Amino acid sequence: MASPNSKIIGLIAGNRQFPFLFARAAREQGYKIVAAGIAGDTSPFLYFFVDKFQYFKVGELKKLFKYFHENSVNQVIMAGQVNQDNLFNPAVKLDEEFKALSDALRDRKADTIFSAVADRLNKEGMTLLDSVFLLKKYLAPRGTLTKHAPSESQLKDIEFGLTIAKLVGSIDIGQTVVIKEKAIVAIEAMEGTDRAIARGGQIAREGAVVVKTSKPAQDNRFDVPVIGPRTVRTMAAVKAGCLAIEAGKTLIIDREKTVRLANKAGICIVAA
Repeated sequence: MASPNSKIIGLIAGNRQFPFLFARAAREQGYKIVAAGIAGDTSPFLYFFVDKFQYFKVGELKKLFKYFHENSVNQVIMAGQVNQDNLFNPAVKLDEEFKALSDALRDRKADTIFSAVADRLNKEGMTLLDSVFLLKKYLAPRGTLTKHAPSESQLKDIEFGLTIAKLVGSIDIGQTVVIKEKAIVAIEAMEGTDRAIARGGQIAREGAVVVKTSKPAQDNRFDVPVIGPRTVRTMAAVKAGCLAIEAGKTLIIDREKTVRLANKAGICIVAA
């Protein structure tokens, strides 16, 4: 068992690149990383970026707590998405710990579920931390990040979209809206940002403006807005024209590559 005085952090890792970004930053700053991967979501390659790695099925909360306790973890962060399809998957079995938590929920919105998990971690003597506390340098700076700035019509769509995105976020539906000529063509729900962009882009045909913001009461312990190369590729596939994000609150995965792909596709990225 690790010493309780060690610089240890537990990582509940979902899918995509966010867990890797955090793991690299934590290693650079001297943390020992005890990672818990989600079966079917977390890349097995995360094993090579952390000190300890174990997979868990969705719903194995008691087993997760035991794993963290055995490795002297009292600080935890969440990084990466968990497939929302699990919410309605009859094959997912909840242990007694997770079932008790689930039965007590007032609704099944993402913030409600994750807040309940955070409270349960706290009762186990573990604090859920701000997931970007080691990643401030990866947050979007204010201004236009690409070669091309948004056009006058795109600026109008951004202004309109920011208002809609904040309204949608205030009731915890999603963080992303797709706009064209001040028409709302898609709102992100459970399907996630990429699917919302693909759906909205098909309706708009071309030139859609994608707006992604934090929620008005954003809890940075979970569900931080994230964009990256995959976001841009999805936009390029439907010929979307502009991506607007929130400066200082949106995490950019591989900023150099993201901007390069956007420039190549003629997509502008602006952080307001």
